[in-house]
Amino acid sequence: MNAADALRSALAGLLDGLPPRQAAQAVERLIATYRGATPTHAPILRDRADVAAYAAYRMPATFEAVHSALTAFAETLPDWTPASHTDLGGGTGAAAWAVTATWPGARPVTVLDWAEPALALGRELATAHPDLGKADWHRTRIGPALTLDPTDLVTISYVLNELTAPDRAALVDTAAGAARAVVIVEPGTPDGYARIIEARDRLITAGFHIAAPCPHSAACPIVPGTDWCHFSARVSRSSLHRQIKGGSLAYEDEKFSYVAATRHPVTPAPSRVVRKPQIRKGQVLLDLCEKDPALNRTTITKRHGDLYRAARDTTWGDPWPPAGN
Repeated sequence: MNAADALRSALAGLLDGLPPRQAAQAVERLIATYRGATPTHAPILRDRADVAAYAAYRMPATFEAVHSALTAFAETLPDWTPASHTDLGGGTGAAAWAVTATWPGARPVTVLDWAEPALALGRELATAHPDLGKADWHRTRIGPALTLDPTDLVTISYVLNELTAPDRAALVDTAAGAARAVVIVEPGTPDGYARIIEARDRLITAGFHIAAPCPHSAACPIVPGTDWCHFSARVSRSSLHRQIKGGSLAYEDEKFSYVAATRHPVTPAPSRVVRKPQIRKGQVLLDLCEKDPALNRTTITKRHGDLYRAARDTTWGDPWPPAGN
């Protein structure tokens, strides 16, 4: 069983015994908190009910978003596998699951969070995957006083929005000082993108190279306030997931912004598709972020032969052109 299927299986019986109304109320509060603009000063996940609702509501989407970011990163360093992983603010462990889905195999894994109920449930869920059964789950405050042991990979997913600006800066600097690679994921909103750009700038200042999504380590070509860079990950909904979220579709699309950076020499994609491709009769329109750096639209037509066929299969967030073209 792959990591995604194992996670879905582990989540299947999670809300047994929890009244549907209580779960729905917890979900509503979590939605308001995670979409809010005000940093919190107490753990968002307070008790078992909150954690169970969070896991059912957010873990599948967080897993897919982080997995998408890690996959794009892994494509730029095909011969590298992290020998160790630390997840900051990891809660119930979605990013740890995403790392093992990207690079299968056991490695030292440390998940740090200040919500003990989340860590307890994450530890419980991790027993369903052999690569995560020995992970260390530690309660600690994610803030300026945090210290980290050296590690190959640090992930920070959906955490920066919970911190003040000075604490965000301190956390990114701490990660940069401990890791060989850092991957940060935030909601795909203008505010989430702004936090990613702040973190990206700090990682570059610390000597990191941007591996993804950007095809360069220069300044982002998006004029502040005019647009934002984000991507989309398709999330399969289980019946439990649909029940908790009140939806009827078998899937949803998680919008996210991210940056993946490393101290290793890296060759980013020549360009990346930053909007959903527009497929029209005999042509495909691709919006690209390019190495220049610049944002440009290119039109691929049937006259381009194999490249046109590749363009029709290209999705939002993919590198362009595909390898071999």
